[in-house]
Order: sequence, then C-alpha cells, then structure tokens
Amino acid sequence: MTTNEPSFRESVDLMFNRAAALLDLPPGLEEKIRVCNSTYTVRFGVKLRGRIHTFTGYRSVHSEHMEPVKGGIRYALGVNQDEVEALAALMTYKCALVEAPFGGSKGGLCIDPREYDADEIEKITRRFAYELIKRDLIDPAQNVPAPDMGTGEKEMAVMADQYARMNTTDINARACVTGKPPHAGGIQGRVEATGRGVQYALQEFFRHPEDIAKAGMSGSLDGKRVIVQGLGNVGYHAAKFLTEEDGCIVTHVIERDGAVVAENGIDVDGLRNWIAEHGGVKGYPYGTYVEDGSVCLEADCDILIPAALEGVINLGNAANVKAPLIIEAANGPVTAGANDILMEKGTVIIPDLYANAGGVTVSYFEWVKNLSHIRFGRMQRRQEEARHQLIVDELERISKDSSINWTLSPNFKTKYLRGAGELELVRSGLDDTMREAYAAMRAVWHGRDDVRDLRTAGFLVSIDRVASSYQAKGI
Repeated sequence: MTTNEPSFRESVDLMFNRAAALLDLPPGLEEKIRVCNSTYTVRFGVKLRGRIHTFTGYRSVHSEHMEPVKGGIRYALGVNQDEVEALAALMTYKCALVEAPFGGSKGGLCIDPREYDADEIEKITRRFAYELIKRDLIDPAQNVPAPDMGTGEKEMAVMADQYARMNTTDINARACVTGKPPHAGGIQGRVEATGRGVQYALQEFFRHPEDIAKAGMSGSLDGKRVIVQGLGNVGYHAAKFLTEEDGCIVTHVIERDGAVVAENGIDVDGLRNWIAEHGGVKGYPYGTYVEDGSVCLEADCDILIPAALEGVINLGNAANVKAPLIIEAANGPVTAGANDILMEKGTVIIPDLYANAGGVTVSYFEWVKNLSHIRFGRMQRRQEEARHQLIVDELERISKDSSINWTLSPNFKTKYLRGAGELELVRSGLDDTMREAYAAMRAVWHGRDDVRDLRTAGFLVSIDRVASSYQAKGI
C-alpha cells in the first residue's frame, strides 16, 4: 500500500461521511450514528504447555439503536481495536440494510489459531467467553456473537456451552451466539450463508439489464469469468455455487502463498481439498502457479470477488484492476481511495455492507429459531405436502377422465410434493432478504442524481434507517 492510504477504520468513516453529507440529519445525530459506543479490552491468561500464555481480546459495540447487538468474533494476529471498531460499524450498517433487528458489534482475539491444537483453542475460547459473558458482552438479549475469520462452529458451540454453565436458568441460553453446529442449536445453511448471499447478490444484480450495462457487460452470469481472492469459507462457497449453479468460470484463485490460474476453469472442490491437505495452492497440478498472487487481482475477468482481508484493493493497485464488476465478499477489501479510482474508471462495486450480509441474515434466522425453540418447517411441512398431494391427485384424475392424452412432466410430482424443510426455508428467506435490500439500494442509486454508486446508496439507506430508529426513541 502507499503511505497515504487511509486505514480500514478511516475508510469506513470516509464512506459514511460521504453518504451522511447527502442526508439532512438533525444536529449531532450524524456523529451519534458514526461513533463507536464502547470497546472492551480484555487480557487473560491460559495455562498451556507448562506455562501461562496471556492473550488480548476485544469486543466493540458500535450502535445500540436496536438490541441485541450482533457481530462476529475473529481470531487473527492482526486483530486490533481500530479494526474491531471499524468492523462493528460495518455491522450496524449491514444489519440496517438487510433489516435484521440488531445493532452493530464485533469482537476479536489477537491469536494465530494455527499455532494451537483443538484442545488448546477450546481452553482459550472458553476463557475468552467467560470474560465476555460476565460483562454481558455475550447474552441473548444484549450481545450475540457469531463466527468470523479464524473461528467457526466449534468455537461458537464452546461459547454457548460456557454461557449455559454460567446462566443455568436462562431458557434462551442457546440464542447467546449464532453459527453453532445444527446439533447444538444451530441452523441448516449457516456455514455457507455468506457465500450463498454473494451468489444471491450477483443473481439479483444480473436481473437488471440497466445495472449490467453500467458495468459494461451484458447477458447472464452463465459463462462469466471470475477471480476469487481467498478460498476460505466465504470465497469457497461463493465460487462453488456460482460455478455449479450459475455457469460461471473461476479462472484465478488467490491465496496466502500465491495463486492458481486455469483459463478453462478451476475445480473449486479439488483446489479446496488440495489447500486443506498441503496448506496452500503451491503444487496444485491442474493450473499454473503464480508466486505473487496479488498480481492476479489485476488480471482480465468479468467479476472480481475479494473474499478474504480488508484493503487488498488499494491506491497501489486500483488503477490496474481490470474487472468491470467487483463484489466485496469480505469486509472492507476496497479502500476509500481505491473506491474513488475505480468509480472514475466506471467499475461497478457491489459493496460489503450488502454483499457480505448473508451471514448475519441467517444468523438472525438462527437466533429466532433459538428463541422460538422449534426448527423451521416442523409445524407446516407435512401439511404443505398433503395440500399439494390433493392438487396432484386431482390433476391425475382429470387426466384419466379427459379425452385429451396428457401427463405430468417428469419429476414434477416429486418436486411439487416436497414440502419446505429448514434448509429450503433458510435459502428462501436469504434470497428474499438479498432481493429486498438490493431493491432499496437500487432505488436510491437510480433515483438520486447525487448518488453515483451502490456503496453510497447502501450507506444512505442504512444511515436513514438507523437515524429513524434513534428519532423514534426520542434521541
């Protein structure tokens, strides 16, 4: 990066300020929305390998215009207060945009999880959770964490268990965190939710020829060439769904140790398995290895999906990025300065506060499931199937009595009779959420002459909703 590059937190504030300047907010309300309400820093010790190791963790609460507040906990060596506060702010705007009834929060632990075995991670996670729980920074009604970079179902299950141990009479204890395994109170479809949300966001974008034309493209997703930066949980699922279901071709995958290039398309599952076994993409036999993976961000493609860290597209490389369409699957992958350069070039950016919102949307569904104490579909699925069976039986009766020889299409009966289970309902809810949120952004993008991009439109929608919530409370 160049030396005058704004930090991640500064980028978020700059993007917020640009949008807020276009709104007529009452005096002082803009600052109230922008600032982070509180950040708790904890330093705790865990005895490992014969000595005490001290760890530093954070939990930031950006906005309590709605409660509980919501946001993931990441495990990474680069975790710091500024990053956590910036991510908490993004969570506020993200939740407002997709109309999830949460304020924004975020947490982090300064640790490289790869340096510890599973038992050690559990001990560290349990102690970190204890420190947060006793300050109500994990609580079903006040602060609900979720997985993020470096964490997953196991860590969330441990945190939920620790909360239950400390709150033995709380009937809603399982709702204290989301992203748990299904057998521990989780929900079907949560693991792939953010990647699925990226797919749904692109599908919605490609339903609007006028928007496709703004990116200098035409047609559908079928055949579009894609570069994916980061084949972690989000990048992998987005790439998998786009290739298997929408006909996209992933030509480049960028990882920590370099990149793999295959112009005819990369087998996403095959590469994912190789990375799991070998720790990186180097040596993968079905593509060309590029040691400096960052140069592949500048390769020719139709869609660029940065799905790992913030700031990967910055003042140093933005001018060379050729992708006409960028979808921010990660938080903050395009800096404020790079955003300006790309806008001048005519690049369309589908922003993180929308594209990355699949995770919190399905987390919302999981939280509701935990509070209602019943899985989605349990009450109505068989009744739905029985009602459909009546229609199929009647159609078959008519076909027998009719003089016209006709039959039902192959597989129609099987597909139509299948009632919606939890996974189908989760996907339906996520798809609906992504469509509605895009419609809200798009109305501002196309409806205001002073709004040139989807990011500003998204911030305008979010800030207006947060402001309305505060004003309704008399603030």
